Amino acid sequence: MVNNPKNKVIVYTDGGALNNPGPAAIGVVIKTTGKLFPKKYSEYIGKATNNQAEYKALIFALRKLKSLFGKKKIKDLNIEFHLDSKLLVEQLNGRYKILEKDLQPLFLEVWNLKIDFGDVSFKYVPREKNKEADELVKEQLSNLS
Repeated sequence: MVNNPKNKVIVYTDGGALNNPGPAAIGVVIKTTGKLFPKKYSEYIGKATNNQAEYKALIFALRKLKSLFGKKKIKDLNIEFHLDSKLLVEQLNGRYKILEKDLQPLFLEVWNLKIDFGDVSFKYVPREKNKEADELVKEQLSNLS
């Protein structure tokens, strides 16, 4: 069932901080077939680094997917996360170690949330292919000034 194109969900996530660390925000765009999609979310998350914000966007997206589809259905989904953070993608795919102590608990939270899902993959995309999520972050941060 996971290979069914109807079960494919593409999620674009982004996070960013002013002054790194500084005021930070996340953006998430969920795309799949259906009348109710795409769905877009953004949120101010307080003070964080760029990398922390990237992880928090991913955590937000995993939780949102669970609430949108339900715990049973997410087992049958093929979810592709598209991120413009090469660091996160490499860490999540096990190719880079997580050396920053502040990222380790965020990585573990993603890993623990991911257990409830079926097929999940993390793919690096250039920033220009992640424009919608990036704009959501910038919109949140521009509201601060």
